[in-house]
Amino acid sequence: MLHTVAKLHYESDLSQVQIAKQLGLSTATISRLLQRARSEGIVRIEVRDLFSPDELGRQLADRLGLQQVIAVDAPASNQLSALASPLSHLLSAAGLGRDKVLMVGWGRTVWSVIDAGFPPMSGVSVVPSTGGMQQHAQQFQSNEFSRRVAEVAGGVPHFIFAPYLPAVVALDHFLTDQSVQASVALWDRIDVAVVGIGLPHALERPTASSDQANPQLSDAAGDVVRHYFDRQGNIIPWEGEERMIAVSCNQLRAIPIAIGLAVGEVKVPSIIGAARARLVNTLITDTRTAEAVLDAVAKGA
Repeated sequence: MLHTVAKLHYESDLSQVQIAKQLGLSTATISRLLQRARSEGIVRIEVRDLFSPDELGRQLADRLGLQQVIAVDAPASNQLSALASPLSHLLSAAGLGRDKVLMVGWGRTVWSVIDAGFPPMSGVSVVPSTGGMQQHAQQFQSNEFSRRVAEVAGGVPHFIFAPYLPAVVALDHFLTDQSVQASVALWDRIDVAVVGIGLPHALERPTASSDQANPQLSDAAGDVVRHYFDRQGNIIPWEGEERMIAVSCNQLRAIPIAIGLAVGEVKVPSIIGAARARLVNTLITDTRTAEAVLDAVAKGA
């Protein structure tokens, strides 16, 4: 009875009067049962600490082992655009310009912040994170990301005219192409990277990518540049990965400032996994997502 009354009141949001009518008891009896449920530990009420965005970012950076976390207040309808301003500040502070390399990932989040989130960086070399994908949607066109960022920032775009997942017989052909070699070589010199953190694999929207619906990735908590990982940060190999033309995990880990962008509670396991895999060392998100990540880590997720 204690459990039933507690469930009705705290989970179903029924008033004590409504519960009394439903169970044929007096309101006073329901009140006493709820008090007993709390005293006997059936119900536990927790008042969460509230942190300012700066303090929230510091707490989360400490818990995830990241260099920096920036959590911004953002309305639910404008979460992605809200990431642009802190991203611009980070890039400005990095002092990017001639003889520096900026790598840009792909995806909806990165696409959304390009126009507003990239400050002037005259002469910076901008390189995509992968070869091209056979997708029509703009957020999958890796070379277009390089071109747009270079245009906005005043940089020099570099392109990879090769598919990100070529056939085995064609891989060497693409890698020996001089233009591809020149762009791929920049991955060893990246000063700053801006990448999206992907959804858990089971939640990804269907696409034509050959790694979709791969049973090897059923436990993937997310990905960064198609490098999949579980919640503990272990990289999950998948069939065909060895022929992927993309920045490697080790190259990502060597980048001085690798900025991951992600919003939404659905990406909580993705953010945790990406940080533990050390594929990003800096995170920009919104306060609601940051609080959800902090809660999940505190609970041992």
